[in-house]
Amino acid sequence: MAKKSKIVQNERRKEIVARYAERRAELRRASKDVNLSMEERIEASRALARLPRDSAAVRVRNRDQVDGRPRGHVGKTGLSRIRFREQAHAGHLPGITKSSW
Repeated sequence: MAKKSKIVQNERRKEIVARYAERRAELRRASKDVNLSMEERIEASRALARLPRDSAAVRVRNRDQVDGRPRGHVGKTGLSRIRFREQAHAGHLPGITKSSW
């Protein structure tokens, strides 16, 4: 089980990313646009740097939906590897079977 503060912090980051996503995408497009003058591109780059750090999507951590574990995240189910194994063995994940050969 992850610390509650880390889970809350990650949720807050998700909200900030959603709030600034459009503005961030617009500034990134402007900073890469070769049709704009160099001054406009530099200004867009500076405006992008002034945005909050937590507005970048890469700062959001994939966590287990049940207990918030940050490592061993299985993207298809949203669970950690440990919780995934428990749920699969219990038969709670449809279409998941234990393989043997």
